[in-house]
Amino acid sequence: MHPGLGHMRMDDAAGVLSQADFFDICDDEQRRMLGFAGDRQHFDADDVIYRAGDVPQGAYVLMDGTVKARHEGAEAGKPYALSEPGSVISPTALILDKPRPVTFTAVTDCELLFVPRSAFLKLLRQYPDLAQRAAQRIEQDLGRYMHALEPLRRKMKGA
Repeated sequence: MHPGLGHMRMDDAAGVLSQADFFDICDDEQRRMLGFAGDRQHFDADDVIYRAGDVPQGAYVLMDGTVKARHEGAEAGKPYALSEPGSVISPTALILDKPRPVTFTAVTDCELLFVPRSAFLKLLRQYPDLAQRAAQRIEQDLGRYMHALEPLRRKMKGA
């Protein structure tokens, strides 16, 4: 029995999420639900995925291609590239409705799976234990981020 393409693509989405570093807090069933709610998007080389100062409506998971990330503003550093399938762009956007200081641009043609915040929050309401894991994970990630900024802050204060 040959499954329809739509069906394969959905499995594909869940498969990508199972490789994605943030979504390891979800079980298979939760990843399937997110994959189903996800939206596969194509970006051409040089397309802007979103700009610093925009509020992303969810997270993007890289399926194929290379994306460049550039911090704007005070903590602007060298741009860095993401090309590992399963790389997650803005996992914090799954929970926080805040502008991000990073511009993401497609370097090559890219396939991304967009996971809307609304779908993730709905899942958190259904699974309180997942909500707790998500909160811990984002706290860890933000903690690492703040830790990385510490030397910069000291430099800026001229300490």
